[in-house]
Amino acid sequence: MRSENHNDNRGWLSGLLFIIFSLFSSPAGAQVIDEVVWIVGDEAILRSDIEVTRIQAAMEGVKWTGNPDCAIPEQIAVQKLFLHQAAIDSIDKDVTEADITAQLDARINYMIEQIGSREKLEEYRKQSLTQIKQSMHDDLRDQMLIQKMKQKLVSDIVVTPAEVRRYFKDVPQDSIPFVPTEVEVQIITQTPKITIQEINRVKDELREYTDRINRGETSFQTLARLYSEDPGTRRQGGELDYTGRAILDPAFAAVAFNLNDPKVISKVVESEFGFHIIQLIDKRGDKVKVRHILRKPVVSDSAVNATILRLDTIAAAIRKEQMPEMLKGFFLGDRFTFEDGVSFFSDDKDTRNNRGLMANLTENGQTSRFRLQDLPPEVARAVDTLQVGEISQPFSMINNRDKTVCVIAKLKSRTEGHKATVTEDFQVMKEVVMQKRREKKLHDWVVNKIKSTYVRIGDEYKDCQFEYEGWIR
Repeated sequence: MRSENHNDNRGWLSGLLFIIFSLFSSPAGAQVIDEVVWIVGDEAILRSDIEVTRIQAAMEGVKWTGNPDCAIPEQIAVQKLFLHQAAIDSIDKDVTEADITAQLDARINYMIEQIGSREKLEEYRKQSLTQIKQSMHDDLRDQMLIQKMKQKLVSDIVVTPAEVRRYFKDVPQDSIPFVPTEVEVQIITQTPKITIQEINRVKDELREYTDRINRGETSFQTLARLYSEDPGTRRQGGELDYTGRAILDPAFAAVAFNLNDPKVISKVVESEFGFHIIQLIDKRGDKVKVRHILRKPVVSDSAVNATILRLDTIAAAIRKEQMPEMLKGFFLGDRFTFEDGVSFFSDDKDTRNNRGLMANLTENGQTSRFRLQDLPPEVARAVDTLQVGEISQPFSMINNRDKTVCVIAKLKSRTEGHKATVTEDFQVMKEVVMQKRREKKLHDWVVNKIKSTYVRIGDEYKDCQFEYEGWIR
């Protein structure tokens, strides 16, 4: 077997795989439970691997370019090449068990939302939730390793403005990217007041849960599944896997990291998400593993209406550029702007220090520009019909912390959909060129990797038209 330097001293392993390959390559008419159909380096690809990939792709609606009977095994073989290089480069150190667990939980929660309940998912898969996670674990780890490996291989690619202009100089018009309509939005946000009676009701509920657990009537996990309002942990019995202090809400973290006895349940703690009780599971270095039950006070309709009315008064004052009565005597000058309203009235910490301007976090960094479909739906509906500079009517929505808030929005700018130009949309056009460069570099890397890797494929695949050259020798 050959390695990168064409001098791999592990030829015995390729020989062993070849023997297995020969034994399982059945004559016509023979019944075989499974068989090796490709060998890539030290890795065997089984017919069952191909069938599983085919079924998963069908379920996800994947469309194959060319013949799936050829494209599927080639895809698996390419993944083997990236995984082999990831092992050589020790990329596995960059994919921690915590990362895998977080991705697993996100995928499981999505599956549960799609199918309706944990019980339905377990019934459909004929597996417990733990078994489902175990069955997905290794594939997900491999996917993350492959992604990390690809990122490393293309990390040194740079594109200059001159190269971008040169690339698009002679490109057909239908190849120039279309930039959809984008908007910039400023908001003033106020959170309706919750009554003391409602807060006390929620605290009393949590204290009752603690008493029931301490009396041995039930378990923390059972109550979390029944009553916790944290959708990310409820189905796991309130369990948060090992998490660092910086990721947690400060008030929650202060209590969680001070717990030392798994038998002791915390007092009620308030965070920006609501009220919690917390139970320690384990500590490991600078991370803590806990369970929690979250309960959220209910915002009354009267509180929402009162906040809407207050924002309506503020919006009217901004439109007239007149000082609202509630600020007279506290504000120097007569002209009152939206930005002044943000400073004096908005309680949204994400936008208050940015003159109310909403930020859009993308793969390429942070920008103030949004496509309408990327805004919260309520904000998108509010600004869709506004002219630049206009202010919406007040409306209520659930924010990214799952809290009811009331909002007025101002359309700061709108750029209508158009064909990209270098002067106006350089980043969009640069990303097109960058992506082309990444694809070419990864393609060339795979071709070179095939040349330096032992490959043997079954006769049935030797007439295939593959994407990458070099498989058939």
